[in-house]
Amino acid sequence: MSSMRNVLIVGTGELGRRIADHLEKHPEMGRSVCGFLDDWEALGNGVIGRISELAELARTGFVDEVILAGPHDREKTLRVLRAAQQLRLDVKMAPDLFGCEPTRETERIGGIPLISLHEERLPVAGLLLKRALDVVGAGAALILMAPALALLAILIGLDSPGPVLYAALRAGRKGRPFRCYKFRTMVRDADALKEGLRERNQRQGPFFKITDDPRITRVGRLLRRYSLDELPQLWNVLKGEMSLVGPRPHPLDDFSAYAIEHLPRLDVVPGITGLWQVSARRDPSFQAGMNLDIEYIHRWSLGMDLRILLKTAGAVLRGSGD
Repeated sequence: MSSMRNVLIVGTGELGRRIADHLEKHPEMGRSVCGFLDDWEALGNGVIGRISELAELARTGFVDEVILAGPHDREKTLRVLRAAQQLRLDVKMAPDLFGCEPTRETERIGGIPLISLHEERLPVAGLLLKRALDVVGAGAALILMAPALALLAILIGLDSPGPVLYAALRAGRKGRPFRCYKFRTMVRDADALKEGLRERNQRQGPFFKITDDPRITRVGRLLRRYSLDELPQLWNVLKGEMSLVGPRPHPLDDFSAYAIEHLPRLDVVPGITGLWQVSARRDPSFQAGMNLDIEYIHRWSLGMDLRILLKTAGAVLRGSGD
């Protein structure tokens, strides 16, 4: 899973270009420049917008960090800082030192010192524990359930022609597509039949779901009832593309219909189960699910993940899937 941080540079002067050039030549620094914001330069040659468009461009570009590369205007600097804080972005500034060296140690990019104006505090220890829980939990489940997984694969193959696994692209963290695995629960040409069923969609917003979907096979209905079709996603968890708990990954056609206010749900790694699945699974409102996903991201803790996993286990045993 890529750990590259997306960066916007404000200012297209010599400092900004030098910083961008250095980052492009040194990918080991873990930063990828999305483009420049500048109120005076024409669009193109890396300039993707104006400073007033920071919020929209940062959200759609899944930006992590903004670098202010002078000359600095106090009003614009404060405007960028306020917008970045609301978006929970790190902000660094390349100051004009008039040829002097800073007296304190600062980060340097291509010999240019950067001063941190705002830095988001991430729960690093908690996130490491979350990843450890993912690896241990998914690995143990795959080993212990190997015989059951083999039996399910045989039943799927006997029930209908087609591959045992269904692999489709889903929107992962920062919108990066990844191949999400499931046991196949539908007929082989299910994706081709989807558009013809759009008018029966029972979910609101960019999300597709219908009751008694005619594409679902007999074994598929059983797998869905007990959420057994999701078990191959344990492999996605081991690969780091998913977590045991997090917002569910949406298909790319649903993701393409997102409004800009929906994009924050992609700030985290998607999960096999989540807050929406254990509290409002049958609510047809896309926005209700979105609100729960954002609530999960803002309130996240390891204890919250454990509670969601326990509630998910209860729901699976009751066979409340659909």
